[in-house]
Amino acid sequence: IRVRPLTCTETRRGDQRVVHSLGDGTVYVSAARHDATFGFSAVFDTGASQETVFEGSGMKQLVELAINGFSCTVFAFGQTGSGKTYTLMGPLTQGETQPAAPGLLGLMQRSFACLLEQSRSHSSDLVLSASYLEIYNEQVRDLLSPGPPCALPLRWSKTRGFYVENQLSVDFESLEAIANLLQQGAEPRRRRTSAHALNRHSSRSHALLTIHVCSRAVSTHLAPPSTYPSKQGTLCFVDLAGSERVKETGSSGELSVEANNINRSLLALGHCISLLAKPRGKRTHIPYRDSKLTRLLARSLGGSGVTLMIACISPSSHCLSETLSTLHYASQARRVTTRP
Repeated sequence: IRVRPLTCTETRRGDQRVVHSLGDGTVYVSAARHDATFGFSAVFDTGASQETVFEGSGMKQLVELAINGFSCTVFAFGQTGSGKTYTLMGPLTQGETQPAAPGLLGLMQRSFACLLEQSRSHSSDLVLSASYLEIYNEQVRDLLSPGPPCALPLRWSKTRGFYVENQLSVDFESLEAIANLLQQGAEPRRRRTSAHALNRHSSRSHALLTIHVCSRAVSTHLAPPSTYPSKQGTLCFVDLAGSERVKETGSSGELSVEANNINRSLLALGHCISLLAKPRGKRTHIPYRDSKLTRLLARSLGGSGVTLMIACISPSSHCLSETLSTLHYASQARRVTTRP
């Protein structure tokens, strides 16, 4: 769980702080008729730095697991304006002309640095590539392909599960190269963002950046490279669009349609998580096909993947119902077990 600080607007409005970290991964919500305590793997309070979140969330272990051939996923979840994109990517004002201060870099950039550092010290030959997609109004679009993003078909096969046909995958070897790919995909003309009453840079789509890690053991023998044992791991970063109430955001027209699609896919994700949280013997069919998001996250949620969920919340009394909803959601997700 990550609790963001109160914003200037919330402070001026006189909002009370209703979320308190009690240490040892415990969160206490104190408000009229809503006193509740929740337990999690880790809680990062309002003063926690980006470095603290990276070190304390288990992100480093995910990088190591991806190198060892596992499918790893990290996704940020929470209401709009709760700090998901900041946690994953750092401040949105950064760019070529105004790079972010090193201390503000998000989990993505820190993971890239860790991955490249590991690849240099590894005794195997690592090949790294990246693909970047967004799900906007239930259409899957490639954020790295040249020209305006166009819809791509989502397929299913017995060997690969759900996959996106014809998505572009770009090789990279340096921190600068992957940072440029991230910057390219997040450009306003590509990744859909809009301003509304709760967030000046609200993501209007779910974005999935996947790092493909192919490691091949370096052999001292003169055998052809194709006979070396290889491992194929992935590290997927999912920046979910925020759940939102149209009444609170003041959305209308196209913004309202986007909000309905966002909420529908998040509801499908919540439904899958609640069913996966049940004991294995009591599980019924898991409806991954209910949305494009749950199809693409099927292996991460209940299959062979290792998944980290960072639930971002506001401590403000004004956001109480959304905060409680996120905490209940995260409590369910914590009970899901996969078989990596």
